[in-house]
Amino acid sequence: MAKLTIKLTKSLNGRHKKHIATAYSLGLRKPGSVTEQPDNAQTRGKLAQISYLVDVKEGV
Repeated sequence: MAKLTIKLTKSLNGRHKKHIATAYSLGLRKPGSVTEQPDNAQTRGKLAQISYLVDVKEGV
């Protein structure tokens, strides 16, 4: 299965509570943290919500 490498590039301070919860559900706690997630519809939906906070690399 394809994987996505996701890096939190901006701080979660002062963000909407739902966006913070979404970042935490992806395993992103503080700026610079990196996680690998499966490339599926659920992950893509979460990334669409917090796209301004993260950097995504596909096919890694």
